[in-house]
Amino acid sequence: MFTGIIEELGTISQMDRRPDSIKLTIQARKVLEGTQIGDSIAVNGVCLTVTALADTSFTADVMHETMRRSSLNNLKNGSPVNLERAMQLGGRLGGHIVSGHVDEVGHISRIASDGIARVITIAISGELQPFIVQKGSIAIDGISLTVVSVVDHAFSVSIIPHTMENTTLPTKQAGAGVNLETDVIGKYVHNFTVEYTQQGCRKLTLETLLENGF
Repeated sequence: MFTGIIEELGTISQMDRRPDSIKLTIQARKVLEGTQIGDSIAVNGVCLTVTALADTSFTADVMHETMRRSSLNNLKNGSPVNLERAMQLGGRLGGHIVSGHVDEVGHISRIASDGIARVITIAISGELQPFIVQKGSIAIDGISLTVVSVVDHAFSVSIIPHTMENTTLPTKQAGAGVNLETDVIGKYVHNFTVEYTQQGCRKLTLETLLENGF
């Protein structure tokens, strides 16, 4: 699990492309501290397993399913990437609970200034929209952000200068794809309520939620 608080910007130093996978080598420093082979590191919001370590880099495999559901397939040598090690119990949860499992690749439709902030609007599918709520949390390329507004097939977030300076967001332009992961708690609640409704029950009550551990 991750928090969506980016620890550093890494750089893709090598991409070994295969028909159904990619072996990534990423230059980094901070996320290598205390890391061992088999540990998890989120790369642009995608949970990857460290398969090899060097003094200033680590290697991870990107499987076909990950290539299909994320934007990692669009990376190239020299691309900057957001990096975060898995969270430790007892540490601060500065963002929100992020699993590193991408739901969908959204596309930036608009970037505008709002005082010191940058407001980014991202186009999404209708399937993802029920899981995005105003003032809720979402991970964009692994960055924990708060949803400002939700409209038909799109939502927006407001980015503070610190986040712009310490993530890959300044490299993004309109049309760019970004990895999106919605709130995991919302997914479970949505799944439970849909199943409950399909069983012929018209209303979900507080008593029912309490009975089922919510």
